[in-house]
Parts: sequence; structure tokens; C-alpha cells
Amino acid sequence: MALVATSLGSADLSVSDVARSVAARIFPFLNIQTTSTLDAIVWDIRLPRILMAILAGAGLAIAGASMQGVMRNPLVSPFTIGISSAAAFGASVAIILGAGLIGTGKYLIIVNAFVFALIAAFLVYGLARFRGMRPETMILAGIALNYFFSAGTSILQYIATEEEVHTVVHWLFGTLTGITWENLLIVTVVLVIGLPILIKSAWDLNALVAGDDMATTLGVNTRRVRGVSMIVSTMVAAVIISFTGIIGFIGLVAPHISRMIVGADHRFLLPTSCMIGAFLLLLADTLGRTAFQPTIIPVGIVISVIGVPFFAYLILRTRKEYFQ
Repeated sequence: MALVATSLGSADLSVSDVARSVAARIFPFLNIQTTSTLDAIVWDIRLPRILMAILAGAGLAIAGASMQGVMRNPLVSPFTIGISSAAAFGASVAIILGAGLIGTGKYLIIVNAFVFALIAAFLVYGLARFRGMRPETMILAGIALNYFFSAGTSILQYIATEEEVHTVVHWLFGTLTGITWENLLIVTVVLVIGLPILIKSAWDLNALVAGDDMATTLGVNTRRVRGVSMIVSTMVAAVIISFTGIIGFIGLVAPHISRMIVGADHRFLLPTSCMIGAFLLLLADTLGRTAFQPTIIPVGIVISVIGVPFFAYLILRTRKEYFQ
């Protein structure tokens, strides 16, 4: 599907053109003939965003599935507990005020978004520890921070210039435009480190879903599992969001679809969520690029159109049904 997605766009390419360009770069000794224009379109414009769609979809999906297991609630995702809103606030501070907690230059917005996302996660985690680390407390803390950072972003937009507001809104939409190979390398490294940790915690998450008392009886350190899973999930989501902007609902929809396919066992749910998330975000980006050519619809808007009906569907069902 990645080859097909790479071939689609304002410049008409065939799948064989894309395959030829990829093969020529990977196997230079074969002396496959391509053109500089074809290589520029494939390698500089389309492949980076296609690969980022796959990686971002997989990362956000497994982060959402892990958070849902930790909090025993299928409505939880990086978007719903304040991480995305905090990242948006951090990006807005960098864009409008030109200020950053860490970093300068071309990575000011990215680093600021990442740092504020981490701050939100640690605030949620800290408040939950203070109140006894109950899942309900973490969810409520996340919702409160979501509103807080959203209000902060709105205030900054109110005092911003028209150009700054345009830049902030473009970031808030969520987009894969402008992704570079350097960005991909950073996200890949984080996923290579984070995904095995989350998948390894699958059995512990199964125990947590059964309840804290049952998990403790089975020898699971519930506080450690929650802490590690939340920190790693947050790191994965924060890094992705800092490069792509807000892409909501992937962390909500992909685990839900996976749960309907393979059940609630996290040994199967987590890897399946990765695959579903990658597929959904790649599909959404492809639709956004091709549906209204030459206009490109930001992927965050497309995935929200898909995600809102699912979110409403989840609200109408009881939590118990999702973990049986």
C-alpha cells in the first residue's frame, strides 16, 4: 500500500515508477534508469511523509492502547488526557512568543511541543500519585489539563498577529507536510526503543485490566507498571506530535478496532493496534492529498472525520464491554 500511496498525488506517477526509483536508490549496482524529477518527488517529498504516516500511526495507536490498559478505560488516548493540548500550547508559545524552555532555531517549535507534552504527562502522573494512583484520578487530571492548555493556546492566539495565528492553526490541524528524513530518524529511534518496552508489558496490562487487587495477587507491581507504561507511551506520543502536530483519534480508534478483531488480550492487541494505526493514518493522509487536488487536506482533519463517529460510539457503550 505504501508504494500505491507514494504514486498518488498532484504529480501523476505509476507504481512501477515509484518501484523503479526506490530500487535504483537501494540497489545502485543494478544501474536502473530514473530521472532527477522522479527521484525528487519520490525521495524528497512523498516517501518521507508516507513513512512518517506509517510510523506515527503505529506509535500513536500503541500509546493509546497502552494508556487504555493502564487506566482501564477505552476512551483514553494521548488526545483525551491532555498530552496533545499541552504540545499545542508549547508550539504556540514558540510560534507567537518566540520563546522556548529548551532549544532554539529550526527545532524551537518541535522541542517546545515535546517538552510541554512531557510536562502534562508528569503532571497527570504526579496528581494521580498524590491521590493514590487510581485510574479515575489520572483521567480526571488529564481532562483538567486538556482544558487548561487549550485555554492557554486560545489566549495566545487572541494576542497573536494574523500570520502567527495562521501558523498555529496549521500546526493544530496536524500535518505530514514538510517531514524530512532527519525527522524520520528521530521518530524511528524512539519507536525502536519504546515499542518493545510496551509490547513486553502486555501480560502486566492484562493483569491491570482485571483490577489492582487481582494484579497484585498475581505478583504485578501495579505502580511500577502504570508508571513505566505511561512514561514510555507519553514519550512515544510526544515525539510524534511534536513533528506532526495534533493528530487526534488514532490513539482511540485503532485500539478499538483492534479490540474488535483480536479481543482484549494485550499480547495481540498492542501489535495489532500498531498495524491498524499505521494503515488508518496512511489511508487518511492519502485521502487528504488526493481527494481535492490540488488542495491538500491536513491529515488531522481527515482522521478526525473518521474518529468522531467512533468516539461517539464508544461513549454510548459501557466500559465493561470493552474488557471482556
